[in-house]
Amino acid sequence: MWLMMTRKIKIAAAQYPLDELKDLVAYEAKITRWVEEAVRAGAGLLVFPEYGSMELASIGGEASDVQVSFDAVSALVPELDRVHSGLAAKHGVTIVAGSGPQRRPGCTMNVAHIFGPTGIKGTYDKIMPTPWERDPWHIASGKKLTVFDVGLTRIGLLICYDIEFPLLSRALAEAGAEIILAPSNTETEWGYWRVRTGAIARALENQVYTVHAPVVGASPWSAACPQNCGMAGIFAPSDVGFPPGGVLALGEMNKPQWVYAKVDLDLIAKVRSSGGVQTYKHWPEQPGAGPLPKAHLMDISGA
Repeated sequence: MWLMMTRKIKIAAAQYPLDELKDLVAYEAKITRWVEEAVRAGAGLLVFPEYGSMELASIGGEASDVQVSFDAVSALVPELDRVHSGLAAKHGVTIVAGSGPQRRPGCTMNVAHIFGPTGIKGTYDKIMPTPWERDPWHIASGKKLTVFDVGLTRIGLLICYDIEFPLLSRALAEAGAEIILAPSNTETEWGYWRVRTGAIARALENQVYTVHAPVVGASPWSAACPQNCGMAGIFAPSDVGFPPGGVLALGEMNKPQWVYAKVDLDLIAKVRSSGGVQTYKHWPEQPGAGPLPKAHLMDISGA
């Protein structure tokens, strides 16, 4: 028998357009509008997409060259942190900011920042850069997986191409993640469907919720992200208590919007123990199943 469930959270996945911005005031106003809209809808977890921070390069007109735009965005990371941390703490929500390039000594990483409900920051460096990120962009590979404890639940954070590699999500699930996020940036529908298919497969394999949040629309002023395609989706295992097919919510292709779903976190444990299949439990029985990369736990709840 299914017991009464108590742990629920509303997720907001952004279909986010990149805009040419006059200044940081315009950037803060835009992010504030988006966050406040999701908060009014009752969302407690807000996910912005991969390379969502590239619009910062338009401030000062530095977006027409990829590497120059990377410099500009990296220099403005403290402002990105200030805006998102303040909004997370003000509204008591968890926010994943749009990822972007960050210069490190000797390398450049694609980095996403996550802010817990008191504004505490965690970070994740994309582990699997795409071919075009490797060359000509020279994005280096991250090395560390982290599960973020936000109080109500534990969240795994990947970026786009990462979700297409099963062992990364499996490591996060075994470290306690009940929700795995996949913010993305894809130029074509082929790319969009690869990420969406990966997110659905990871939900099935690990019996977790997955969240796909893309950049959408044309931004011809940006050398890095001139064309962006996709729609947000929130997915679950296809099993008892969830919709057949596991699709909880989908947006409208390339339309700027939030996509919402309220998820029951206790259903994850229930379906793992007594669903129609137990893919999470049976994973180690696969021929060739071996040790996974270690995922570290970081508490950003502020509790």
